[in-house]
Amino acid sequence: MANPLMAALSGVKRLDAGLQFRWQDESSIVLTISALRFLCPCANCVSEINGERIIKREDVAADIALVDMQPVGNYAYRILFSDGHDSGIYPLKYLHQLCTEGDE
Repeated sequence: MANPLMAALSGVKRLDAGLQFRWQDESSIVLTISALRFLCPCANCVSEINGERIIKREDVAADIALVDMQPVGNYAYRILFSDGHDSGIYPLKYLHQLCTEGDE
């Protein structure tokens, strides 16, 4: 599958602040900042050997905040969190997959 084109990306203001991802295929998802942090695909969060998630949900502070979000080329976003974590690159394919499979 080619990189899905994002129709819109907008912040969501609510008590459990998160980001809303909407795609041209009409799928969408709202992910809380803590869910985004937990779902980070980097090698510090997911084992490169067996693909198992290293970080646990309880390792992510409930009040974690998004500090910055930068595009990486035309294929991903790099997200900086208030806990200092910034090594995760979230490919558009991965974010789109979260829309169809949900937050595991």
